Amino acid sequence: MASAAHLKALLQSHLEGDEDRFCAVAMQLAAHEAKQGHGKLAQELRALVDEAKGRIDSTSPVPISRPRGELATLLETTYPKARLGDMVLGDILAAQIQRVIREQRHAGRILEHGLSPRRKLLLMGPPGTGKTLTASVLAGELGLPLLQVRLDGLITKFMGETAAKLRLIFNATRQTRGVYFFDEFDAIGSQRGLANDVGEIRRVLNSFLQMIEQDRSHSLIVSATNHPGILDTALFRRFDDVLHYDLPDEKQAVQLLKARLGRRTAGDVHWEALATATAGLSCADIVQAANEALKEALIHDRQRLGKADVEAMLLERKKIIERLSRGAGGETG
Repeated sequence: MASAAHLKALLQSHLEGDEDRFCAVAMQLAAHEAKQGHGKLAQELRALVDEAKGRIDSTSPVPISRPRGELATLLETTYPKARLGDMVLGDILAAQIQRVIREQRHAGRILEHGLSPRRKLLLMGPPGTGKTLTASVLAGELGLPLLQVRLDGLITKFMGETAAKLRLIFNATRQTRGVYFFDEFDAIGSQRGLANDVGEIRRVLNSFLQMIEQDRSHSLIVSATNHPGILDTALFRRFDDVLHYDLPDEKQAVQLLKARLGRRTAGDVHWEALATATAGLSCADIVQAANEALKEALIHDRQRLGKADVEAMLLERKKIIERLSRGAGGETG
């Protein structure tokens, strides 16, 4: 029979999502069984480990997390490759995300001592500041699938149906470990009692509050909103951590521009001067402007971008955002 140490190590590596360690422990277990004279069992264990390794090493991820049935209309699954180094973040926000990743990687040790790793996160901030990318980074760093909740499939006009679908999602968090991402979370998390509130949304919010509080899975539940002011205050204490996202400062803007354009700019480009033109733009806006500048250079067969080329695209993004703001009554969405 397997030793207590082997069983403990298998469970811990499974909880931490460490597939390589899981396979290594399983091979140790096979060797242990062989020494005990259980040759057939040892051979079967080795065959299972070899099959598992083949799946792990495959370039195409095994679709064990592909939702089926009604869940297929509620969850969209991807396998991100994003890493924390892909993001440009302030020190505080970077430290918060690093802490979540560390705690998840050492979840077994934390759970052994009666504590819980951070896994229920609320991301708040303007559009384009990195909230969606954070969900992808968490999935990529931890080797987990990203399961994005499809609000168009979740929210219906029929009484009780949305709450029932929400229950399916929370059941899935126990069955399949992953990063479950509720984007535009204010659609179900708005304050109870708002003037335009309807009874069904109140019931959905109450269901969500109950389900997230009772959730004991090993999945990460990540919710993101551009409108934290309308969230119900009861939500905040249900999350393990609240991450605040802001528009990039000039230093971060320079990092973004250099990352996208550094090799294609003329030697006389003054990055700090360009950074002043990014005021009011999000990370996504800056990257979009950089990409537009690159495309213009390619179309006109220019080898190097000058300051005026990049600045023109940054100003163009600003004008687009201003028009959108006026059209949305002051909101950029």
